Amino acid sequence: MVTRFRFVNSSVVPFVDGVIARIPQPFRDIALRHSELIKFAIVGGTTFLIDSGIFYTLKLSILESKPITAKIIAGVVAVIASYILNREWSFKNRGGREPAHEAALFFIISAIGVVISFIPLYISSYVFNLRVPEVSLATENIADFISAYVIGNLLQMAFRFWAFRKFVFPDENPEPLELSDTTGLSETTALSETTALSETTAPDPVIPDAEEELGHS
Repeated sequence: MVTRFRFVNSSVVPFVDGVIARIPQPFRDIALRHSELIKFAIVGGTTFLIDSGIFYTLKLSILESKPITAKIIAGVVAVIASYILNREWSFKNRGGREPAHEAALFFIISAIGVVISFIPLYISSYVFNLRVPEVSLATENIADFISAYVIGNLLQMAFRFWAFRKFVFPDENPEPLELSDTTGLSETTALSETTALSETTAPDPVIPDAEEELGHS
């Protein structure tokens, strides 16, 4: 059994679930139907902030002369946080694999997602030649931002969401019944079984024989 990280369910998770529960209809049904995707997107935004925060903290302090090292450290921490949050929240009702196998697939798919996110930037830079001196510096920066951060991240997100559901967390498990629900179910089952038993064992009503009634009369 996978050990649950209890801090994941401390404050943020009930808050987000509460917000979804307060969305007016018919948008609430849509949100509930796509709750995994919504949670996955929130986790993506959270890990982006973690990655950026750690990177700039290290780059502007102890690793000022080593930005690559700072980026590697930030990326590793962000991927680990992404695995924990997705495992314990976004896909908490899914499973089907051993923890080590699950984690390995998660990191492999995340690495493939990073490569996919580079593809639009490569096309923009080396296929369309949107680089200085072919275009202005402003055009190059805009093209890099749109290709890398918009298109690239959207492609990566779509691929990772599909791959996580398909390969990392393939089995969908229904949420366990709460204690009160289980108790109520047990009482209902016991009541129905008792009723059925009493109906089965109840004696048939005695109907007096017509000939006996004539003899007595």
